[in-house]
This record gives sequence, structure tokens and C-alpha cells, in this order.
Amino acid sequence: MKICIYGAGAIGGYLGVQLARAGADVSLIARGAHLAAMRERGLTLLAGEETHTVHPRCTDDPAELGVQDYIIITLKAHSITGVIEKMQPLLGPHTRIVTAVNGIPYWYFYKHGGQYENSTLESIDPGGRQWREIGAERAIGCIVYPATEIEAPGVIRHVYGNNFPLGEPSGEITSDVQRLADLFVAAGLKAPVLDRIRDEIWLKLWGNVCFNPISALTHATLDVICTDPSTRALSRAIMVETQGIAETFGVKFRVDVERRIEGARKVGAHKTSMLQDLERGRPMEIDPLVTVVQEMGRLTGVPTPALDSVLAMVTQRARIAGLYDGVSAPTDPRALAVA
Repeated sequence: MKICIYGAGAIGGYLGVQLARAGADVSLIARGAHLAAMRERGLTLLAGEETHTVHPRCTDDPAELGVQDYIIITLKAHSITGVIEKMQPLLGPHTRIVTAVNGIPYWYFYKHGGQYENSTLESIDPGGRQWREIGAERAIGCIVYPATEIEAPGVIRHVYGNNFPLGEPSGEITSDVQRLADLFVAAGLKAPVLDRIRDEIWLKLWGNVCFNPISALTHATLDVICTDPSTRALSRAIMVETQGIAETFGVKFRVDVERRIEGARKVGAHKTSMLQDLERGRPMEIDPLVTVVQEMGRLTGVPTPALDSVLAMVTQRARIAGLYDGVSAPTDPRALAVA
């Protein structure tokens, strides 16, 4: 079983170490100082009191690797369109694409059923290129719950969590998704195979759609956003709008709004990924986390006044800083940064 991790940053590097330790034939695609360090010294994972170093194949040229059984995409979601052509040598007739990214994935409406079946979303897949050129039929959904960070080039620190729920767009438990789940479990990860993967996608997005842009606007950590009356109320308003959109697509939420906010509050003084990107001068994931929800609201006719206001402000802030990840943004080499 040949596995390529496309974007071996914090999450991709964590997966790479764990899968390599489990004996998987894993290759990592990275770039820059991180790639140079992995080639020279291997990839090191710091997990609690334990340190593990592995020496997988590492490259910035996918053509060196050949056809893969699974490609696990751990890039920032807005980076995927920019690597479609480079990804082609990895694709064979049976290759599966595992979307371990934040937000709504490009394949969302594949085998969805109903009037939106096979629709594409311009905010996350401009022109439907990912759908056509990577292939919606290849997709396996994956939600990323662990928190990790690159401590130094070639060194990943695991902060918490090991849960990577998986699921076919159709809801079937296929041999492909089961094989991958079994490998994840052998690597010490949790990988439940879900028959309603979209429910889990929205559950995570439910927090990202409000907490991320609010944090980028206020520089507040999760505990502050969830306890300050004004930002908590704004978060709730955006979440209620988001829930209304998701439920029109048949999504079921297994917790209510207040419980979801409380769960975020308990995480503590954590900076969201959008705030971290802003502080580090990296393009922010506005479209995959926020604009796409607005677009889906337009599709369903669900009004989103709170989301619209916050989206307008965070987009303008990102444009001023030169960090907008939108489809109309000029090409920026930083847009290909790994997660």
C-alpha cells in the first residue's frame, strides 16, 4: 500500500511519522527548509515525553514517486488548486484522495443526492478544476481533530488529539476506506469510519466559521471569544445561520449550539489557525471556512446577516494585509504553503 502525504507540514508530518512507524510505505511532499531538514536528519515527532524519528521518502517533486494507492492531502485548503497539475503523476485508475483539510471539501456534492447532486462550489473549487482533474469519485473524507505544530524544520510537536474520522461520500463502508482506517488504527490513531461524514464536517466547521474570523478581527483566544458576552453572542448568531444552511442539506448536528461553544471555551487560551496565519503573515483560509458557507446559504436561500458582516470585515482586513486567499486574489507563492 503506497501512501503519499501531500503537504507534510504540522498535520501531514504527524501522520507521516505515525504511518511510517506502523510500517507503511509512505512518502512526503514538502518544500523549503522543512524538506531539507527531513532529507538530512529525518522527520522527528515530539509527543509528550516521547521522541520518534523516521526517515521516509521526502521530495518536492511528485513525479519522483509514481502512482499511489492513497494521497492524503494535508495542504491548506486554498492551496489545492495550485498543485493539481503536479499531482497528476501520483494518480492511477484506483488512487483514492483523502481530504484531510479544513472546511467544505471540493467533492461535497458527489453522491449527495437531491437537487444539488454533482454541484461544485466556486469559493473552494474555482471553475470546478479539483472536481474534474483530481476527481470527485476518488475522494474519501477525513476530519482532522489533532493539534500539532512545526517546532523547527523537520520537527513536529504533537499538542493534543489523535482522531481522524473517515468516510465515503456515499456513506458506504468500502474496502478502500476500511483498509485506510485499519492502517490509521495500527499507527496509533483513532479513525472511525462514518456513514454520515458530512455531519462531522459541519460539526467541525460550525466552530471554524465563527471563531476563526472573529479571532482574526479581535486577536482574542477561544476562551475570551466564548466568554465575552458580545463575541459569544456574535458566534452564536453565525452558528445558528450555519446550522440553518446545513440542515437544508440534511445534515444532523449531534450537539446544540451552546454545547459547541462551551466545548470551544474549554480548550482555553488557544489561537485559531486563522489568527496564527495572520500573525505569521500567511494567507488565511477565509474561503474554505467562511465564504463557502455564505455561498451555500445563497444556494439554499438562507439569509446570513451576521456571517456576511464578519466575512466582509475579515476579508477586507486580509486584503489590506495582502493575505487574502480568495479566488480573485493575485497569485502569491505563499499560497502554496503547507498546513
